[in-house]
Amino acid sequence: MISEFELLAEKVTRLAELAHALRSENAGLRNDLASMTTQNADLQQRMRQAHDRVAALLAQLPAEVLNDKEAA
Repeated sequence: MISEFELLAEKVTRLAELAHALRSENAGLRNDLASMTTQNADLQQRMRQAHDRVAALLAQLPAEVLNDKEAA
């Protein structure tokens, strides 16, 4: 009977350690997600800026150059 209680106590201890480890891992993953979300927003903004710059450069090209490029 005592060994059953000791076995149960061991299992409860392991379960508590696992729960703690999972909480820690979850917190780390939430931090990673927040960081990557911020990074993604920054990259999207840079892509929009690059798109706008390319569009502005294309708008400055003469129509002949654009037509020649489209024909090729």
